[in-house]
Amino acid sequence: MDVVMGPRLHVALDRLSLDGQSFALDEGASRHIQVLRLQPGDGIRLFDGQGQEWGAEVTDMGRKVVQVRLGERVANDRELPVRVTLAVGMPANDRMDAVVEKATELGVGAIQPLVCARSVLRLDGERAAKKVAHWQAVAVSASEQCGRAVVPQVHAVQTLAGWLKQDSASPVATHRGVLSLRDAAPVRSWLTSQAAQASAGAGPNWCFLNGPEGGLAPEEESLALAQGWTAVSLGRRVLRADTAPLAVLSVMAALFEG
Repeated sequence: MDVVMGPRLHVALDRLSLDGQSFALDEGASRHIQVLRLQPGDGIRLFDGQGQEWGAEVTDMGRKVVQVRLGERVANDRELPVRVTLAVGMPANDRMDAVVEKATELGVGAIQPLVCARSVLRLDGERAAKKVAHWQAVAVSASEQCGRAVVPQVHAVQTLAGWLKQDSASPVATHRGVLSLRDAAPVRSWLTSQAAQASAGAGPNWCFLNGPEGGLAPEEESLALAQGWTAVSLGRRVLRADTAPLAVLSVMAALFEG
């Protein structure tokens, strides 16, 4: 089947039919196809969020459900060569939405929302779960737009202290930097030094911790540093809580993809 490049849609792996038969998209994806006024025979792209992508063809436009058929696998290599996790003290209002969206576009591997001492946005229980589901949907939409076949995971909300304890027990070798206003290592020189260690076998995983509005409390940053994190500076200017993590991702992309 010769499929022309069209809209890209995320489809959960368990919904994909790989046997050449038509199958139904879910309601949200079907509505998107209908809004675009596609017709049977039109080409689209489907990806599973785990790195696999296919060409596909619309086979039937129902009133509520759109049927499609998978074609051939499509090569998709738009991931950073290293895995980056952003652990962020959640900024208030809609700023966290923007962090998730833009970080996805910049190649983040995962996002860990945190409640910190100075957090304005404090979530727990059902409200936290609903927010995480919403942010995960934002990541899916951003992946569809930017061409990634991998959807970054938005983890469950945790307190900073609880997450640091969990992280310190992880067996995965990770380069850990706290985005800091202290006397800190310049980010590019630190990244270059750590990258040299990575090439020597220290591992391709990176994590950056950033506070909410007002930054991390001194005792929070000290706790992270005591557990082996490194204070890293993004320069002379003070960046907002929703700007700093995106800035460090941009530096990572420039260093590792340039």
